[in-house]
Amino acid sequence: MRNDDKNESRPGYVKDLLEQAEADGTLSPASMQALDIPDIGAQIQAGLGIGVDDVASSEVVLVSMMPDDSGSIQYAGNADAVRLGHNQVLDALSASRQRDDMLVHTRYLNGFVLYPYTPVPQAIRMDAHNYDPNLGTPLYDQTVVLLGTVLAKSQELQQNGVPVRTVTLIITDGADAGSTRANAGHVKSLVEDMLRAEGHIVAAMGIDDGSTSFRQVFRSMGIPDAWILTPKSTAGEVRKAFQVFSQSAVRASQSAHFSATALGGFAN
Repeated sequence: MRNDDKNESRPGYVKDLLEQAEADGTLSPASMQALDIPDIGAQIQAGLGIGVDDVASSEVVLVSMMPDDSGSIQYAGNADAVRLGHNQVLDALSASRQRDDMLVHTRYLNGFVLYPYTPVPQAIRMDAHNYDPNLGTPLYDQTVVLLGTVLAKSQELQQNGVPVRTVTLIITDGADAGSTRANAGHVKSLVEDMLRAEGHIVAAMGIDDGSTSFRQVFRSMGIPDAWILTPKSTAGEVRKAFQVFSQSAVRASQSAHFSATALGGFAN
């Protein structure tokens, strides 16, 4: 049954969604504590996007991306590759038979929302005007916000009778630097809850910076090894990694293949 409350922007709406997810057993007390951050409701709300009543699909796949917009991306010469990789994912989703059942959302690693959840044709492509990586790397803080957004949107849809699957990609070229409220354990709790629910894929891409052990970083965040990509710091390798993700996202969007895809990890 559809929810008649159309005021998705009212204060406390996100908190209500997350509390209902906890009541349903989707979120553990530890994850709720991780999400108990001042202003996180407003940050999550900025990503919720399309209202439930405007979703025409009988089932939905949420595809979420968090590109790194730290200065090291620019310094390493990878800004164009990240832009092209993100846009390549949108192209692959647009060409998919399931495109009408997908909602996409991209927010940068420092919190800028490029677009909230929206149908694939309405997604904003990354370019030199809307992506100028020159900030820090609050990896844990913003991953908590991103996953909170995925969970809140999933809860909103599910409690209105719309089955949901999700595919999420976190992109960074460095370890956490600048998080003030969250740590790897907070992220891990959220990821473990999502994976236990069996309707979520959480993936990560660590662009080689010459010193960071990205598999160790992402494992500490609860991300399965099969869903970790570690491309070299070249335009070709970065674009190839995005292509691998896009192939997996398209395959996961097919309900018959989601479980096998989730268990199998990235397609190579």
